Amino acid sequence: QVQLQESGGGLVQTGESLRLSCVTSGRSFSSYAMAWFRQAPGKGREIVAAIAWSAEKAYYTDSVKGRFIISRDSAKSTVNLQMNNLKPEDTAVYYCAAGPVRSVFFDLPSLNYDYWGQGTQVTVSS
Repeated sequence: QVQLQESGGGLVQTGESLRLSCVTSGRSFSSYAMAWFRQAPGKGREIVAAIAWSAEKAYYTDSVKGRFIISRDSAKSTVNLQMNNLKPEDTAVYYCAAGPVRSVFFDLPSLNYDYWGQGTQVTVSS
């Protein structure tokens, strides 16, 4: 059974940091891109950051550039999201996702992410 399990969410104040982790199991994700999405109350889901399987390519949405860092440890089957200088607008449920890479040329935010975790809540108070 394929599983993606997020952890590390919580309640913090503006300017503080959190580190989200996603542990994968049930199959190898060595040829997959990994991503973090988020969904705020009343809004659609958006991709926050993504990373290629060998970490040679990464993507960040504009609102988190310079504040968030995505990384993956293939040996530990984990992907992490270091979130610094958090803002109230970062409040959302954060989801880990995995999507297969089938071409040499690929666009991380455009991939079909077909494995998903259950999500972890991040709340940033002002």
